[in-house]
Amino acid sequence: MSDRTRGAADPGRAAGDDDRACAIGLDRAGFTVYAGVRKPEDGEALRAEASRLEPLIVDVTDGEAIAAAAERVREATDGRLAGLVNNAGVAVAAPVEGVALGELRRQLEVNVVGQVAVTQAFLAMIRAARGRIVFMSSIGGRNALPFISPYNASKHAIEAIGDSLRQEMRPFGVEVSIVEPASVATPIWDKGTADALAARERLDPAIDAAYAERIERFQALAAKTGAAGVAPEEVAKAVEHALTAAKPRTRYLIGREAKIQAKLAAVLPDRVMDRMVEREINRTRPAGAS
Repeated sequence: MSDRTRGAADPGRAAGDDDRACAIGLDRAGFTVYAGVRKPEDGEALRAEASRLEPLIVDVTDGEAIAAAAERVREATDGRLAGLVNNAGVAVAAPVEGVALGELRRQLEVNVVGQVAVTQAFLAMIRAARGRIVFMSSIGGRNALPFISPYNASKHAIEAIGDSLRQEMRPFGVEVSIVEPASVATPIWDKGTADALAARERLDPAIDAAYAERIERFQALAAKTGAAGVAPEEVAKAVEHALTAAKPRTRYLIGREAKIQAKLAAVLPDRVMDRMVEREINRTRPAGAS
């Protein structure tokens, strides 16, 4: 990184522990961090733990808010930005047959269109500094699972956008990396459970009845996996490496689970992988089940 004092923009969801760990970690590494938050109180909470961090109110679906944040960073850095970390995101869960199209659009608007919009707004500053760009993806960007197809689709899209951008930025000396964690141990799993229940309430009763048992088992499996997931600090370390290493990786697989899934998917036929996923779902008991 040519000049850390130029800053790193991190337009994430400050309520998530992984986002907070990234912002605080970069601040402690010597970056001036411009951290995107949705609410002023989230910004104040981050500022209390940091030395140089400046919160910016940003909604990645609001073009005017993105433009205002970019202008603030441009003024503060003389138009030279060391790094951009794209980690804003939401997760929509439902079977393909019953997913509300409005929720699918929201998923893609935040996780894909929003990240592209932020990247466009900051890219000239990144080019000027020969800086770095990091996209927060997931092992789900490689291997899709049942009942979270909107989320998986958004991560698959980010993988493609990151690959294309990396090639487009090569002549400018700008590195682009994709971070692919497995489950991260954060309170998002508690929120995910509530969101999943709300999503089921929106399902057509006949569709819900058809999938109910498997959805409940998958939900229990997701919560169990998340509780045993990698620490948010592990994700933060990967992001810092992507921003500072002389030769950053194009992809960072984070966590034993992610590495195992990637290796299995590379050698096993799709139908064998399908059977393995089905077996894990069937052997998981929902909370309260006898």
